[in-house]
Amino acid sequence: MERKQATDFDPQVLGLYDDFAHGRLTRREYVRRLGAFAVGGLTVEGILSSLSPNYAWAEQIKPDDPRITTEIVTYKSPKGGGEMKGLLARPVKGNKFPAVLVIHENRGLNPYIEDVARRLAVDGFLALAPDALTPLGGYPGNDDEGRAMQRKRDREEMTQDFIAAAEWLDANEHSTGKLGAVGFCYGGGMVYQLAVRIPEILNAGVPFYGRQPELSDVPKIKAPLLIHNASLDKRILEGVAAFEAALKEHNKQFEAHVYEGVNHGFHNDTTPRYDEEAAKLAWERTVAFFRKELAWFQLQ
Repeated sequence: MERKQATDFDPQVLGLYDDFAHGRLTRREYVRRLGAFAVGGLTVEGILSSLSPNYAWAEQIKPDDPRITTEIVTYKSPKGGGEMKGLLARPVKGNKFPAVLVIHENRGLNPYIEDVARRLAVDGFLALAPDALTPLGGYPGNDDEGRAMQRKRDREEMTQDFIAAAEWLDANEHSTGKLGAVGFCYGGGMVYQLAVRIPEILNAGVPFYGRQPELSDVPKIKAPLLIHNASLDKRILEGVAAFEAALKEHNKQFEAHVYEGVNHGFHNDTTPRYDEEAAKLAWERTVAFFRKELAWFQLQ
């Protein structure tokens, strides 16, 4: 399938997709409203297909890449889902590495997030990407079902699942004891929650277009933050000014970037909202930030 770009769509269509992806529209209503844009040879089915993720596009690092080793691991989450699963990736060369927790969007551990974990491993990190859908059988193979499943989970239990994952990863035999977290959308908001809930464990956080925490929780944050947002993402940007003012007021270390002309989800290279230039720049900044804050060293 030919890759579509955000500029190929009416902005209202992308807005409808965002509302559907975040549960503000049912699928029935989403399809109905897309009908208004099915003109000039376009069909609703064609629009739906063009907006849906294509995971072949996200495979930057193949699962059998010889530079890394990957495995599905389990860890205990007694205050959450019980026993959880996730993808663990690390470089083949070396024994101990700074660790990064990779937190998925609101649809479980899909191939895009698995690839992000592998990208970090290639760059010299020990990366764990948990699947919050484990208690429901795991990521089902498509995002629509994944979103519906994740909405069924208790939010506090999921938070406990990621806290348990952070603790497990920090104590892993291949970890140097320096821990970062990166997350996207729901996962971006979870990075903020980890910064608030486990400040003694988290050493660096990178939220991509995540919902900000309560301002009253800002004093609890200790980890330096690298914040990535999109200029067209009005929903998330609504909370930016007050949050950054609170970070400054409490002398918190942070760096924030708003990428011009791009949409929420711009790093996800499986949908038309992907913006290659912004995604590459944000990722370069992310890797450099983790290398600095997690005391990364070049592997020989």
